[in-house]
Amino acid sequence: MVQLVGALRKELADSLSSSKVLVVGAGGIGCELLKNLVLTGFKNIEVIDLDTIDVSNLNRQFLFQKKHVGKSKAQVAKESALRFCPSANITAYHDSIMNPDYNVEYFRKFVLVMNALDNRAARNHVNRMCLAADIPLIESGTAGYLGQVTVIKKGLTECYECQPKATQKTFPGCTIRNTPSEPIHCIVWAKYLFNQLFGEEDADQEVSPDTADPEAAWNPEETAARATASEQDGDIKRISTKEWARSTGYDPVKLFNKLFKDDIMYLLTMDKLWKKRKAPLPLDWLQLQSSACTQEASPHSGLKDQQVLGVWGNCQLFQHSVETLRSQLQEKGDGAELVWDKDDPPAMDFVTAAANLRMHIFSMNMKSRFDVKSMAGNIIPAIATTNAVIAGLIVLEGLKILSGELESCRTIFLNKCPNLRKKLLVPCILDRPSADCYVCASKPEVTVKLNVQKTMVVSLQDRILKERFGMVAPDVQIEDGKGTILISSEEGETEANNNKFLSDFGIRNGSRLQIDDFLQDYTLLINVLHTEELERDVEFEVVGDAPDKAPPPPSKEEANSITNGNKDSAQPSTSTKVPESEDDLMIIDSDEEGEPCSSATSGGTKRKHSDAETGETSTKRPRTNQSSAAGVEDDDDDDIIALD
Repeated sequence: MVQLVGALRKELADSLSSSKVLVVGAGGIGCELLKNLVLTGFKNIEVIDLDTIDVSNLNRQFLFQKKHVGKSKAQVAKESALRFCPSANITAYHDSIMNPDYNVEYFRKFVLVMNALDNRAARNHVNRMCLAADIPLIESGTAGYLGQVTVIKKGLTECYECQPKATQKTFPGCTIRNTPSEPIHCIVWAKYLFNQLFGEEDADQEVSPDTADPEAAWNPEETAARATASEQDGDIKRISTKEWARSTGYDPVKLFNKLFKDDIMYLLTMDKLWKKRKAPLPLDWLQLQSSACTQEASPHSGLKDQQVLGVWGNCQLFQHSVETLRSQLQEKGDGAELVWDKDDPPAMDFVTAAANLRMHIFSMNMKSRFDVKSMAGNIIPAIATTNAVIAGLIVLEGLKILSGELESCRTIFLNKCPNLRKKLLVPCILDRPSADCYVCASKPEVTVKLNVQKTMVVSLQDRILKERFGMVAPDVQIEDGKGTILISSEEGETEANNNKFLSDFGIRNGSRLQIDDFLQDYTLLINVLHTEELERDVEFEVVGDAPDKAPPPPSKEEANSITNGNKDSAQPSTSTKVPESEDDLMIIDSDEEGEPCSSATSGGTKRKHSDAETGETSTKRPRTNQSSAAGVEDDDDDDIIALD
């Protein structure tokens, strides 16, 4: 007769109590997951999260209370989870998982890693660390009512990066408010600003500088003190952005100087943010007006919506749109609110002008009204029930792994509404690794098209290797027979190369670059394809995983093509830590909502897979956005199928 401990076999229950697991992220999914783990019987858990608790988290992250605002998510989650099971051994880290201290040897301590992250860079990093350590990883994610859970095991399943992802559409709040680096960050900020000024205010849509940014202030006590300062006696009463704007009569010049001068100057006082970033440049209305009066306006050609206005042109557009929106509010009467609509000209003008001015401040190329309109999308709310369903599925897959039943693990999609077989949860058999994956293939190789005479070394490092290929501390060697080191992760060794062009080092069409990231135990070979025909504002293109016009690799260099995950090359990087924000998140999606519920996708190609329950062929959805994901509130238990 089988012995049971609670609902589990005794052997499995004993395994849970002795197995050491890692939870990465203590936000929406992470809180639910940590609670589930201790209640299921897991006793040895480590949890890591860099973020601090914000008021906006309290509606769905139920391990946190108002008194915890400003404190470390990981630490408070640990304390709250221990109330469910005081005998559990939980270690919490208020840190970034991308810190070099958490190297391959650290990951090898665990029998299982569970991701509860909200950004692609961290997901890519954990994926590579688990491949290098040969540890099973359970990846998960949610986006509104959609959700997904999948299992990743080196050599047996697809890794997180085997399938190409759509452009990232989820961004940490501190990135939006403090350190935007892409136009979409500025567009999201401008849409939130519209709501703060003219629409329904939302704590999740704050636009002022984020003083609790963990990258700017590492002392949790200081952060907590700032977060609760307004509740202390004698403190200055804080007023909302809308109340302040009303007190000025929605004066466009005062709004401009507050948003684009005073707030930016305040950001500059957070000097830790600008040690490795280009600092923003504040704008002053009077100075811009004076300089505009001395310059002749250049005539614009082409369609109006496709013209990219100058700085003063966007200032005038900002002024005109604020005046128009102010009039609309006055016509509606006291307490009225406007709703942002991309097809409403004044609202679209406001977002275009505000986004472009912020782009200019943060040294980005400004966009046309047409481009801004095409990039602006809907905000998907975070749903507590979605997180709960997905966290439960993570634990179920974890139980299969610890039972030695990896072959029964599935990728499980949570749909917004039942499919044709009346199921909300759709399991699919795990895919095999992609032979063309530039991460988990035996010899990862890609071809990158760029202009070697215009691409600087710093762009190769930051835009291509770190942003596009998700590396943390890359070392780059040119395969030129001399082993020239182009980029070193050792601080200061190759900084003199940063502002030189690739052509200055003899890199040309057909050159090959060997890249190693020792922290991730990851090696990649890049074939350079020189071109002078890239589209405007496009710095590079990834042609594919197989060389296009590049020559075959010389045999003497084959020794450099180390298989990723080789334990002999595992060692910590000496680079500085890359901070990561892990839950204050905004998710952007397109305006289109006409997808069938049974196979909703966000892009990519549909592939046929065998349904795990019926054996029938069904459409499998590719991962959505960052984590592809999703969730839904289930009212009918019959719609949720058994996983075993």
